[in-house]
Amino acid sequence: MKENPLILEMRGITKVFPGVKALSDVTLEVKRDSIHSICGENGAGKSTLMKVLSGVYPYGTYSGQIIFDGREMKFRNIKESEQTGIAIIHQELTMIPELSITENIFMGNELTNGGLIDWTEQRRRTVELLDKVGLNISPDTLIKNLGVGQQQLVEIAKALSKNVKLLILDEPTSALNEDDSANLLELMRGLKEKGITCIMISHKLNEIAAISDAVTVIRDGQTVESYEVVAGQVDENKIIRSMVGRSIENRYPEHKSNPGEVIFEVSNWNIEDPAVKGRMVCKNSSFYVRAGEVVGFAGLMGAGRTELMRSIFGQNYGIYKSGTIKIKGKKVKLKTVQAAIKHGIAYVPEDRKNLGLNLLDSIRKTIVSANMDKILTNGLLDSTKELKASEEYRKALRIKCKDVGVGVSTLSGGNQQKVVLSKWMFTEPDVLILDEPTRGIDVGAKYEIYKLIHELADQGKAVIMVSSELPELLGVADRIYTIFEGAITGELRAEEADQEALMKRMTVTSA
Repeated sequence: MKENPLILEMRGITKVFPGVKALSDVTLEVKRDSIHSICGENGAGKSTLMKVLSGVYPYGTYSGQIIFDGREMKFRNIKESEQTGIAIIHQELTMIPELSITENIFMGNELTNGGLIDWTEQRRRTVELLDKVGLNISPDTLIKNLGVGQQQLVEIAKALSKNVKLLILDEPTSALNEDDSANLLELMRGLKEKGITCIMISHKLNEIAAISDAVTVIRDGQTVESYEVVAGQVDENKIIRSMVGRSIENRYPEHKSNPGEVIFEVSNWNIEDPAVKGRMVCKNSSFYVRAGEVVGFAGLMGAGRTELMRSIFGQNYGIYKSGTIKIKGKKVKLKTVQAAIKHGIAYVPEDRKNLGLNLLDSIRKTIVSANMDKILTNGLLDSTKELKASEEYRKALRIKCKDVGVGVSTLSGGNQQKVVLSKWMFTEPDVLILDEPTRGIDVGAKYEIYKLIHELADQGKAVIMVSSELPELLGVADRIYTIFEGAITGELRAEEADQEALMKRMTVTSA
């Protein structure tokens, strides 16, 4: 009997939430031993479709059929889908911070010997798995001591520890720098050669073009088109048109900057690692940003970009050793987050779930939460002002939701990021620090955020933008600093820089 060339068929999948039809008659066909990419704007239904497939949304909560490996599946939970050979790595990471890498990888699937957990074998297997994903780190390391990108790699290692036939990766490189992303794509090619089929949800069209054997585009909960391609020959503009229903001529908006006086200045900034005594995560860092200027920061994972920004924003990371901060020429001491906000600094964090949002709050409450004084009337909360402000930002950033009263936990990852941006824009800061501001955001929404960043600069704001995507920095920033091992190694104007020049400075102690 000839083997079915399709490992997966999803037929007529419809999923309804209260007030929202998330999926409407979606069809998906995935060939064996292939890499199949799913594209679409935030809220299009990509992650919902994969949650249906993996049993997160159990049989009975949706309509339609799932045919996997030639058999109809009616998964009641994620454990059943895993036992069948389907593993999903969610965009929002699910590990327990207080446990080690080994404990997280084998949780619920422990290796035993004589009825006891075989820690020696688990550690050995963990080292092998970490090697497969290119992560050279002790298996005893606690998850809380890893960066977001490293945690993503551990999630992938965890998935590989199971008997996987189909691996679903939801925005797998959203938190990774270009080198780590390239390693992951190579890892996916290797898995494909070993008979593991991959479904990748991604907004990074260059990665989709490089690795995909087939592409499916979903828009507004419906399948727009699905077609096979030759890896490396994907028409990115065609995907964009299908995703957003219109053509985007340029990925980055044209902008003419007009910087003024230096508004923010950091000198000889030194911060010690809170977990390792004597290890400096920021070494004599000095930089400045002018009013009306967008300044980018580029560096490989672990270079110290986020550590630098968090330590500046009210010293909420690391142990301060020395250094000065000047705002509009005056020295200031920003020992707390409250002090930083008071002095006109805002910080949009890389890790929105843990650092940027209270997932129990509604959109309207979140947007105004960093500047409550602005919505008070005679000392009391003015719900009319709260609603008006949150509605303005919902429209401006095109946050997809039923209304601003819904919880932020119900939003897609990209829409959650827009809420975080709104929250800090509402404080009307002089200095806005954006750490991976477009992480997990689709190409259409990215363009809107780039325009918004330029509008903030045109208003005289000093904008700092940290990004793992070098083309993004080159397309949006006016100047770019590079960081390596906690030290600033170079400074280039965007018009004189290219990816090679930046990478050179991101990998050496001086340039």
